[in-house]
Formats: sequence, C-alpha cells, structure tokens
Amino acid sequence: MARKRGSHSDITGPKVREAARHLFARHGYAAVSMRQIAAEVGVQAGALYNYTPDKQSLLFDLMEEHLSELLTAFDGTADPSAPPPARLDHFVRHHIGFHMDRADQVFIAYMELRNLEPGNFARVEAMRRAYEDRLEAILQAGVGTGDFSVTDLRVTTMAVIALLTGVTNWYRKGGRLDLAEIEEIYLNLVRKAVAA
Repeated sequence: MARKRGSHSDITGPKVREAARHLFARHGYAAVSMRQIAAEVGVQAGALYNYTPDKQSLLFDLMEEHLSELLTAFDGTADPSAPPPARLDHFVRHHIGFHMDRADQVFIAYMELRNLEPGNFARVEAMRRAYEDRLEAILQAGVGTGDFSVTDLRVTTMAVIALLTGVTNWYRKGGRLDLAEIEEIYLNLVRKAVAA
C-alpha cells in the first residue's frame, strides 16, 4: 500500500509523539496501547514501528525531551554570577513559566517514572537530578552568603520543586489570578521558606 501524502517521518513522527503524550497523560501509560496511539494519529498500528521501536521508547523519548528542554532553557537564561536571592527568584520564575503550558509533559515526567525500564529510569533520573542539583547549588550558595537558612539542602530542594511543579495541577488561564500574580505569590512562599 502506498504511503499517504504527508505521512513521512518529519510529519508523522511528531504526530506519534504528540498522540502518545496526550493519551499517556489522559489515561496513563499502562492503559494505552500502540493501537490506540495509531488510531489517534490515523495510521495502521504496524506503521507506528516506522517511527518508534515500541511504547517504552515513546515514553522514554517524551521524558527525555521534556527534561532536556527544561535543562537547556534554564541554563540558557541563568546567571551563575548573580547573588543567590536573584538566582533563586530566577529559578522559581523559570520553573513555573516553563511548566505552565506543559501540563501533559509534567504529568508524564513525574507520574510515569514507575513505568520506565531500569536503564531508561536511570537515564531520566540522572537528568532530573541534574536539574535538582541546580536548585540545590543556589540554596547552598545562599546558605554560604547568609541569605538563606536551610536545615537540609536536599529535602528543601525537593520540597521547593514539588511546590512549584504543583501549580500545573490547578492553575488555569482566565482564572482569578494571572500568571505574573501566581509567580509573585510563589516567589514569596519560597523566599520565606528559605529565609535566614
């Protein structure tokens, strides 16, 4: 059978990833079949294997892509020479701003870790740790300058990230507060949590 017009890898490949992202976020990785992904894209199930080896590879690719974009975006805008309070403010604003329009990616990155095979889990976990380490370094620098008081750097790092990531669970555009107001509230919460 001839390929449909426009169904080449640079068009269909992204459609496959987008369909998988949407379905994994809505129904959970374990509940989604390759047949469902194919139906969402509008191709035969067998055609998916032209774009991905298997469902596990799709899950890993989605997580890796999200974390790679997150790290690249943060590193491209962070100023490591700024004072720790300014660096912390930047981290908070960046984290909220980056994730706000990526609710599906956030859900998959945090809730579907359990479905990664061990090798894929290790690679994704290393990328997550690299991002967490950026915040931990900011907090440690702030403790060193006397700007922050933190009992346990690792626990505080994880608590701040969990707080910031949680925004995507409830915030909706057009609500009572706009994104800038939400960022200010979260900035104040984080500043108070680590204040010396």
